[in-house]
Amino acid sequence: MTDNRARRMWKTLEPFHAITYFAPETRQATDALGLKGGWMSYFGCRAAPLGAAPAELVAAIFYNFHPAMVARSLPDAWGFASPTALLDARLAAVDTAVRRLFGSAPFGRAAELARRAAEAAPVAGRPLAAANAALEWPSEPHLVLWQATTILRESRGDGHVAALVNAGLSPCQALVTISAAGGPSKQVFQVSRRWTDDEWAAASDDLRSRGLLDDAGELTDAGRTLRQQVEDTTDVLADQGWRALGDELTTELADVVRPLSSVVMSGGLIPPDNPMALRWD
Repeated sequence: MTDNRARRMWKTLEPFHAITYFAPETRQATDALGLKGGWMSYFGCRAAPLGAAPAELVAAIFYNFHPAMVARSLPDAWGFASPTALLDARLAAVDTAVRRLFGSAPFGRAAELARRAAEAAPVAGRPLAAANAALEWPSEPHLVLWQATTILRESRGDGHVAALVNAGLSPCQALVTISAAGGPSKQVFQVSRRWTDDEWAAASDDLRSRGLLDDAGELTDAGRTLRQQVEDTTDVLADQGWRALGDELTTELADVVRPLSSVVMSGGLIPPDNPMALRWD
């Protein structure tokens, strides 16, 4: 995919945001509240800024998860813990995990710059970004950095969903095309998003009928063009916060966060073949 400012910043900041999903502290915190299993923990924590949302709404906003997968966790999660309790739990878990991973590392400058970018990131038409942006800012710099990376990530993700809808790619087709473009494997996506073999095959058949996928399951020229269009649109829509921060300060933020994200990635907290299609070098 084309390298640009928005994509570079996503790659730099995503590991720090993703601590909340991969660190054991989050599961421990939600287990203590009575939630059942890692996926209920994930959907409950990530959807909590939306309030006690029904599964149908969360599946629509998250987009590429199988609706039945979401429905196995929501709304049941809200019966064990309120969204407010889960927001408190995820922030406390991040606090503990970051202190464990980084000790007394300084976070002040990174927090300052990331918050400025997050406050400039677009939220109109971006429900998950808007919901996270509406939360009160924590006081500790490492938590400010995490909340800012979360707002920026969800703003980008909401824009990505808009790009997929505009391209006419269904949730399962979005996964088929990114896998065919060299992203995570079908097996990784089926474990983490739960589309069945039949559903994957039906999505692939429709892509073939549109001239986007060939008989070998590879993207055609038209398919590659459409996939690149999705990624380019995503980057353009995500660039507002970075444009407001400016090249110099954006580069400074990347320089101070990259070593933190490198610790997360090189330490094995996030597996190399992950459903975020995040690769580290």
